Amino acid sequence: MGSLGNSANSKAVHEAGEDDYDHHKHLSPTHQQLDAGALFVLKSKGSWLHCGYHLTTSIVAPTLLSLPFAFTFLGWAVGIISLVVGALVTFYSYNLLSLVLEHHAQLGRRHLRFRDMANDILGPRWGWYYVGPTQFMVCYGSVIALTLLGGQCMKAIYVLSQPNGSMKLYEFVIIFGFLMLVLDQIPSFHSLRHINLISLFLCLAYSACAAAASIHIGNSSKGPTKDYGLKGDAESQIFGIFNAIAIIATTYGNGIIPEIQATIAPPVKGKMFKGLCVCYTVLIITFFTVAITGYWAFGNHSEGLLLSNFLDDGNPLVPKWFILMTNLFTILQLSAVGVVSAYLSLLPLLSDSSFFFRCMCVGST
Repeated sequence: MGSLGNSANSKAVHEAGEDDYDHHKHLSPTHQQLDAGALFVLKSKGSWLHCGYHLTTSIVAPTLLSLPFAFTFLGWAVGIISLVVGALVTFYSYNLLSLVLEHHAQLGRRHLRFRDMANDILGPRWGWYYVGPTQFMVCYGSVIALTLLGGQCMKAIYVLSQPNGSMKLYEFVIIFGFLMLVLDQIPSFHSLRHINLISLFLCLAYSACAAAASIHIGNSSKGPTKDYGLKGDAESQIFGIFNAIAIIATTYGNGIIPEIQATIAPPVKGKMFKGLCVCYTVLIITFFTVAITGYWAFGNHSEGLLLSNFLDDGNPLVPKWFILMTNLFTILQLSAVGVVSAYLSLLPLLSDSSFFFRCMCVGST
């Protein structure tokens, strides 16, 4: 009798759970009218390796070439500690966030974007009026910064090949923006997996080139005198510390974790963690190699972009073809990073008319 009673209770609980799951499933984004942003990430066919490619492209970007500059405000000990702490904190945070997303997906409330997550956990006002606009502004700023950086790298190649050329920076920015516009025609985030795999190898390539060039210059008499002391007075050093922390935090940043997890084929369990392991393996190799070798070679003379240190008053300190190759690798990876930032959070929001309708309503009140 006890077995029969337990069986009946289990059946009732199972049926109630199925009804509750169906109810939540009916409320999930996959069963509602989806906007362009949801449709873009909804093609869930990716593996954990694809997830690793996407994560690497969204985190390991040419901004890592600014890490030696951040070290000029921190010094050796604090700089390395900051990199280690940043890696540990962000890995833990991203993994914890993926577990939260996985938990809600098991309850039938799948979150495809941060905005969906905020709607469910914090309420619709947080999703529409805070998280959505914040993600929009972050990705909008990222796209602008990446486009400008891509234009600068293209101009560097042009100046080396045509020292007396007449083309201006804005022309290269337009050319790079057009390249990104062409790549933005990719139909879904899952379709970016091949581009992001190439991007992974490109970030390894230009990081290796930057480290090799730094070691070569550091061991030659062409480089600057090595000085690892902090520059400026106490006030300048304090502001420099905040500047360095901002650079390191931005370099580790990733604002599209839910979108990446939405591309994984079910079952999702454990796949995001494996993808993060792939990403952080590449991250540790590139971030620490570039930061340590660049700061060792140039000390507090490190520029905001490490590639700028390879030229001394327009004269290359390493072979010209090597600088051209490094800049080419950087440009190609910038285009992949820019496409991910633009297409995942900027263009889909532009396509979501209700988002802007609500923002306009808020602005008019």
